[in-house]
Amino acid sequence: MPTLRAKQVYTGRQVLEEAAITWENDAIAGVASDAPAEVLGEYPVITPAIIDAHAHIGLIRAGEPADEAEANERMDAILAHADVLDSIQMDDKGFKDSIECGVLYSCIVPGSGNIIGGDSAVVRNYGAQTNAALIRRAGIKAAFGYNPMHVREWKGTRPYTRMGALALLRAKLHDVRSKIADEAKEDADVKYSAEETVLRQILQGEQRLRVHVHKADDIAALLRLVDDFDLDVTVEHTCDIHEPGIFEELRDRGIPVVYGPMDSLAYKVELKHENWTNIRHLIDSGVQFGLMTDHPVILQRNLLLTLRWFLRAGLNKQQALEIITRSNAEILGIDDILGTLEPGKWASLVCWNGDPFSLESYPVAIYAEGKLIYEA
Repeated sequence: MPTLRAKQVYTGRQVLEEAAITWENDAIAGVASDAPAEVLGEYPVITPAIIDAHAHIGLIRAGEPADEAEANERMDAILAHADVLDSIQMDDKGFKDSIECGVLYSCIVPGSGNIIGGDSAVVRNYGAQTNAALIRRAGIKAAFGYNPMHVREWKGTRPYTRMGALALLRAKLHDVRSKIADEAKEDADVKYSAEETVLRQILQGEQRLRVHVHKADDIAALLRLVDDFDLDVTVEHTCDIHEPGIFEELRDRGIPVVYGPMDSLAYKVELKHENWTNIRHLIDSGVQFGLMTDHPVILQRNLLLTLRWFLRAGLNKQQALEIITRSNAEILGIDDILGTLEPGKWASLVCWNGDPFSLESYPVAIYAEGKLIYEA
């Protein structure tokens, strides 16, 4: 069986010294101190493949003009049945750049111009085309706050205010909930449109709503909607949250946070409290959280660099690395195959020439599902 050795192995749960990783076909067979006599290579450090939990890579593409970007469909404010996979182009140079930096997997979501933008796609960054790249789905993208109310010139019914956006969404959910209730009536003949079919899945807990939101009051509005319609949601961004209360409530409700992007410009009023020190509230609250790039807001290849703020906030290197490996995998629902180096999971790993947290270090060999896909 193929084997790699390293002086340090970050498993996604702990750090092992002088360890070996063995795999068979695409799955890890063992992580231990002993190894066969012949190994494929020996490295200073091995880590799990890095996962970006929220990005627009393949939609807003490197080397293409802005008017060819496909993050947002402008035909209407609610497009629950849109599929982000239909707009992803795997020849985006950004994918290659990400792979070279150890980021092998992305959850790609539609943009935040629409109240509901459509289905997400968790993909292999090394996929030849979108069918080969797709791993699974991770929920329907929604957006609250400033973004869906500032695109008033786009086609369709568009809100001018936050209450207008919530009114449009609430009305759609109310109508579909009424249809669900009608199904229980004798001789019921209830029909759903393509959009209503997705909304029905959301209302019945079969689909998670991935909600773009930055400010505390916008999260409060989302929580009212959650209570009204019993929704399964994740809260995405939250960069303006500068007090602990909201994160503590999300913890108590079991609602995960996909935080970020960090190191980007606070380019709108609803980010006026954005600061790296806000992550202290995120960490101290105990809420489940992962990390995003929002690529190209920050380039996906720089995801690991943003972990320096978590080191400054007091996490050790293993704890910081878990955020973009195990934690992101758990939130996306792919932790059965990715996120940690454990038997049975994909043999997707990054071999470094030194400490990954050092600016002098970089990946020198990368394996995806047991196959070497990059070598420096």
